[in-house]
Amino acid sequence: MDYHFLSRYFALVSAPMVLLCGCASLTPVSTGQAMVGQPASSVESQFGKAPEQYVRADGGMRWLYPTRPLGPYTYAADFDKNGHLSSFRQILTAADFARIRIDQSRQEDVLNTFGKPEYIAYFPSIDKTVWSYRFRYDGGWWSLMHFYFDRDSVVRRTQTTNDPMYLQDL
Repeated sequence: MDYHFLSRYFALVSAPMVLLCGCASLTPVSTGQAMVGQPASSVESQFGKAPEQYVRADGGMRWLYPTRPLGPYTYAADFDKNGHLSSFRQILTAADFARIRIDQSRQEDVLNTFGKPEYIAYFPSIDKTVWSYRFRYDGGWWSLMHFYFDRDSVVRRTQTTNDPMYLQDL
């Protein structure tokens, strides 16, 4: 099977959708931000049941609305301990990824912050498990953020690469 052809075909066919998604990515954020202070039931009425829900350290909740598998956005609805929306934003950004601390943050921290990864791989030669998240670097470049975990689930390295799904022959 010619995977190179398939990836180029997919990129060509999906290009119009990608352009539409870029414009549409602003709509959930502005809608969600306008709901700050509202109860969780109002957010669920607007956006539906969150596919991922995590308890935050402050006793509140984080609801995640990912656009996986191909979308580069994950919208986070953060609720205070009383169940009221405290913030709503797109969290797959270089600034948010930079908050994960090498040699301090754990797999659970990454999961609770960004949700389930796009890809999980194990590299026996370096004895690391890698979680990868698709995102738009600075809103433009299709990229992947990789978190490398040791056997104790501690982040030992991060890496940003171009997303090979969107690379074209030069």
